[in-house]
Amino acid sequence: MTAPQPTIFTNYHLYDQDFYLWLETTAKQLKEGRFSEIDLENLIEEIECMGRSEKRVLESNLVVLLMHLLKYKYQPEKRSNSSKGTIREHRRRLTRTFKDSPSLKPYFQEVLPQCYQDARKQASDETGLLLDTFGVDSPFTADECLDEEFLPD
Repeated sequence: MTAPQPTIFTNYHLYDQDFYLWLETTAKQLKEGRFSEIDLENLIEEIECMGRSEKRVLESNLVVLLMHLLKYKYQPEKRSNSSKGTIREHRRRLTRTFKDSPSLKPYFQEVLPQCYQDARKQASDETGLLLDTFGVDSPFTADECLDEEFLPD
């Protein structure tokens, strides 16, 4: 009777079995220049996924920012330090994103109109105001969205 052999995973199989170990192994292989051992297919997939994730985070922060700017503009009686803090926080997140990845700035400009549509629907839901209360086009420019001092009247 032979002793059972330990299971040895190739880097490709490691991806499905232990993602964290796959990351560590891939990083080590890259550092050591062992490129022929790298699970290239999954590495490419993960890098592409990271790019999509960065875009989703940008969009999410922009929607929250726009929604709070709308609420600030259309519900002046409910303005609070908390809402100012939320506006500041999401501006900070966007600014940090652009500092780390300046190439996302054109994407910000590109998705601003769609993010505004999402923000106006969410603002309508949260305020109880009719969707038509909020204009179809964003009353805020990209520069105003990122301007630390800007608050709508």
